[in-house]
Formats: sequence, C-alpha cells, structure tokens
Amino acid sequence: MELDRILALDQAHIWHPYANPLDPGPIYPARAARGCRIELLDGRSLIDGMASWWCVIHGYNHPRLNQALYDQLARMAHVMFGGLTHEPGVRLAKTLVELTPEPLAHVFFCDSGSVAIEVALKMALQFWIARGEPGRHRFLTIRSGYHGDTWHAMSVCDPVTGMHHLFAQALPKQLFAPAPNCRFGEPCPDSEVAPIAELLDCHRHELAAVILEPILQGAGGMRFYSADYLKRVRELCDQYGVLLIADEIATGFGRTGRLFACEHAGIAPDIMAVGKALTGGYLSLAATLASREVAQTIAQGVPGVFMHGPTFMGNPLACAVANASIELLLEGDWQAQIRRIEQGLAAGLAPCRGQPGVAEVRVLGGVGVVELERPVPMRALVPRFVELGVWVRPFGRLIYLMPPYVIGEIELGSLCAAVGEVVAELPDLWARDNSP
Repeated sequence: MELDRILALDQAHIWHPYANPLDPGPIYPARAARGCRIELLDGRSLIDGMASWWCVIHGYNHPRLNQALYDQLARMAHVMFGGLTHEPGVRLAKTLVELTPEPLAHVFFCDSGSVAIEVALKMALQFWIARGEPGRHRFLTIRSGYHGDTWHAMSVCDPVTGMHHLFAQALPKQLFAPAPNCRFGEPCPDSEVAPIAELLDCHRHELAAVILEPILQGAGGMRFYSADYLKRVRELCDQYGVLLIADEIATGFGRTGRLFACEHAGIAPDIMAVGKALTGGYLSLAATLASREVAQTIAQGVPGVFMHGPTFMGNPLACAVANASIELLLEGDWQAQIRRIEQGLAAGLAPCRGQPGVAEVRVLGGVGVVELERPVPMRALVPRFVELGVWVRPFGRLIYLMPPYVIGEIELGSLCAAVGEVVAELPDLWARDNSP
C-alpha cells in the first residue's frame, strides 16, 4: 500500500492518542524497526529516543524475544486464565515475586498499565471492605503524578498536569498533597512531608491507600524527587494504618538505575503495579502484585474472591516474551547500560542549559529532561526532529529522552545533538507555531 494511500486512510479512520480525530497533525508511517531505529515507509531512518513510550528497553526486533514468541505460538497463543494456568504465566509470576521487595507475594496479571492501576485501587478498596471498613474508599496522592487514562486511574492523576481536567466533575474526588520539592539525592526536611502527614491525619478513616510513582513522576511532569520523601511516606502509611500503592509502570525494570525505584528508598509497598518494559515492548501486559496480608484479607472476606477478571489475563504469548525479556535484562549488565546512558544524557543535554526558553535540564538514570518555560510547539517540533533523523515526542513543557537501554554512544550523541539544535531554534519555532 503506497504512502499517500496509507496516510489518506489513516486520516479518514484512525483516532491517534491525544490527537484531534479530524486534524491529528503530522503522522509518519513506519514499516520496520530494528535495534534503536525506526524505518519509515518513505525510507528515512529515525533514532528512537522514546523506546516507544518507554517499553522497548532491548531495542526492536530482538532475535531472542522474537524466538520466544515463535516458540510459544507453536504451543498456544491464548487460553483463558479462569480455571486454567500455564507454564509461562507461572514462571513469570515466580520471577516477579523473587525480584520485587518483600512482602509482595501474589501476582494478578492484566492487560495494560492503566488496568494494573485500576486493579491496585480495587484491591485496596476490597481489602478494607473485607476488614469491615467500607468507608475507607478514597485515595491520597501527590500532585504532578500520572497513573493512566482509565476511569479511577484518571482520578489519582494530577488534575492539571495529568491531562484529565476535562473530566474533573465526573471523576471520584481524591486527595492531593503538594508534589515534593526535595530533589533526588537530597535529604527531605520535615516541611516537605508535613502536608501529606496532615492529610493522612485528617482523613485516615476514609483513606484506602496512598498511591504514588516512586522517585520518578512520569507523564505528569518528569520530576525526580528525594528517596527520603518516599521513605517518610512509607513510615506515615504504617503510622496511620493506610496501604501504600507503588506505581512502577514507568520506573520498573531498571529505568532509574535500580531494578525498581522503590529500592532507592529501601521500602516495600503493599501493592505494586508494573507494566511497560515488562515484555520489552512486544505485547501489552501488566501485573499488580500484592502483599500476603492484602491477599489473605481479601480471601477471608466476602465474597472471598477478588472481583476482577480480564479476558486476556495472563496471555501465554505475552508471558513468554516477558520471561525472555526479564532473562535478557538480568543476564546483561543493565546497570552499566543505564550508567552509560545517564552520563551520555548529562553531557549531551548540558549545552541546553541557559538557552532562551529553557527552565531546567535534569537527568536520572535512563531519563533526560529539558523543561521549557512554556508549552512545546508540537506541530513544529516533531517534524523538525524527524528532519534531524530522530524520533522524539515532547509533551507539555518537556522535551525528554528515554531511549532503549541498548542504544550506542553515537546514536545517543545524535539524539542529544538534535535536542540541542531544536532547543536553539525554539524562539523561532514558537513564533511560527499555530497549534492551540
């Protein structure tokens, strides 16, 4: 199918994410991907700085992950998880329990990161129902957070930076503490913890759980905060008898320099959600892990079962490739990969500091962020990056990089150089941009 026809059919029928259905802006048909490069239908090759929304950690078209899919496909592509089980799912659950902090011991598979958050919230609610406290039905979180696009997940996203303010009147009303201003690597003073402590004290009898993204807040602002803050929140949850949910969907499997971001603070949540990099970007799969106490409490309550069951829960293809992806990660020196990326991002993005329109440049692990003083001119910026041979998709006031772990130094340097070049052009791009 020729390029023009694909684009015409796309415009006629496809609704892209976060896009106007009638005028989505520039769309680039891809025909192949390998390593850290996406090949467009017109023949251009782009260095991927997004890891396809942070999940393709091993690069594209990896032979070992391909083989895992082929091998599983020869056995079975899918079987319902209600009343049945299978080796790939059992093996993956065992691995996740071994890798995540104690006392997480029970794994509930689901379809996507947003659904994993829905499951986590429902687990917390059913935990308190089983305990005879159904009034504990609200959640406390911190601003600048983002937990997904499904219904209750939207309710715990920042109502301003979380992109869901349009639905504010219909969503359940949750509680929000200020985002911590103590940065990663810094101590956390009492004044930073006081607001969330006050909310816990005032609302303890109606709170089911605190939910947050540990250390790295993703799509709500790409902020890195102090491990001491996370540790203090865990202590407060224990003090007030409130569950702690850790959203490790973006941070899990090494992105921040630890296998899971909770490890920076040496804490364990009561419930943890993982996704994105779980399958190395091959298939949609997520998991919600719960402590023994959470699982046993729900089991002893009424009706004695957890009331959730996705059709494609524990899909064997997805579990098989997830097992291969985790094995590949652990067999390699992923810590060295992340350190190398961190050093490359720090050096490569440093020239952006002090440029007109730049508020801050920050780097943590495999994440590099250039925060601007005003929203990015999306319709001008993305085509300019494509002209420079890179795939970078900014949002809000952020131009950021989260490349595959296997990216080489030359490719990483090219990504950073492209960001630097575009940042230098920002005043002119802002002047030319007509997007709302």
